[in-house]
Amino acid sequence: MTLRPTSKIIRALHVVKTADGAQWAVDQVGVLVRCGVEVHVALPRLCGRAIPQLEQTGATLHAADLDLPVRRPWTFPGVLRAARELVERVQPDIIHSHFFGTTMALRVALGKCHRVPRIFQVPGPLHLEHSLYRNLDRTTAGPQDAWIGSSKCIVGHYLAEGVDTNRVFLSYYGTRWPSGQPKRTGWLQSSSGMFGTQLVVGNANYIYPPKWFLGQRVGLKCHEDVIDALGLVLQRRSDVVGVLIGGAFGAGRFYERRLQARAQSVGNGRIRMHGLQPPAEVLDSWPHFDCAVHVPLSENCGGVIEPLFAGVPTIASRVGGLTEVVMDGLTGKTVTPRNPSELASAILEVLNNLSHYRMLAKIGQQLVRTTFDVERTAQEILQIYRHILDSSVPRPPEFDTAEYTASLTRGTMAHC
Repeated sequence: MTLRPTSKIIRALHVVKTADGAQWAVDQVGVLVRCGVEVHVALPRLCGRAIPQLEQTGATLHAADLDLPVRRPWTFPGVLRAARELVERVQPDIIHSHFFGTTMALRVALGKCHRVPRIFQVPGPLHLEHSLYRNLDRTTAGPQDAWIGSSKCIVGHYLAEGVDTNRVFLSYYGTRWPSGQPKRTGWLQSSSGMFGTQLVVGNANYIYPPKWFLGQRVGLKCHEDVIDALGLVLQRRSDVVGVLIGGAFGAGRFYERRLQARAQSVGNGRIRMHGLQPPAEVLDSWPHFDCAVHVPLSENCGGVIEPLFAGVPTIASRVGGLTEVVMDGLTGKTVTPRNPSELASAILEVLNNLSHYRMLAKIGQQLVRTTFDVERTAQEILQIYRHILDSSVPRPPEFDTAEYTASLTRGTMAHC
């Protein structure tokens, strides 16, 4: 895609709550800078895994922790003061927040009628699925506030709440894909003591303990259901091993240990939990899988993009934006959430028909390469900026994953 520089330099202030993650925001900033946008980024601190990459983009970085201080509410006045001072110093044309907490803090700090347009690019639907947080989002917004849903699911939530369609946009979060086809490196087999003839089923997810205040009784990513489903599969097939990559942080480690005990009991040593791994190794692990499983309580599009990029047959629960990527019978298989027996049956179906599901995964691979290409999605963001700042500039057309998948399917059938 050819980059089109802006006719007038736009100064955008991006606000994130972490200096270690949010790779999708980092990649977006890099393309926007190359498109001619003057990007300023507010982060809690100027050290962390994301900082070297952000420095390379040419964006201006500011140390400002603008997230809601839920565990330290007495510091909230300082957060509000820091937000006002930063906006006064940067003088942005537009403010772009990537998290619920930072969005709420900015709205309270600046007031509903602040002159600078604010965009909340919504990374996931979780807060929209609970009335308290959904109402906070809607009622704190002023006339200059707009939303970018990073899936059609999220856009639909806002429209259902009566938000004006002119203030809601669609743009999937993009990433920078490595060149070439992902290949097996052998690290997963060697670290697990597996044989090359074994089929690998599992996932790679952070481990989040249940949020009791949201009514959760299992972790957000439903590791319990995955473990129980794998136990049922292992009873039917002796050539399968379960692999779960990812771990918990801080106080969540007690929950991770509980899951490890469950996996050992259910799988009798055939469900391996590898804990946290470097992002590069996680990406390299996907070609080793024969079936990826992602069945969370709530999700946007995460957890299925990387396995499909690697051409791995993928099963996902019918929640959030997952069905915009994993489409039953087109790019993968979907199941009802919180149903280990149905999940086990789906895994067995995929393993019994691997050639068919690998063909679907190849279609899914083409879908995610385009849908989540940051060079494409950042152009949408730039066009949204221009439209918000000048209503005579047309808004970008919405990317339709179903329509794009249909075109890929027709092309595949034509070559059969």
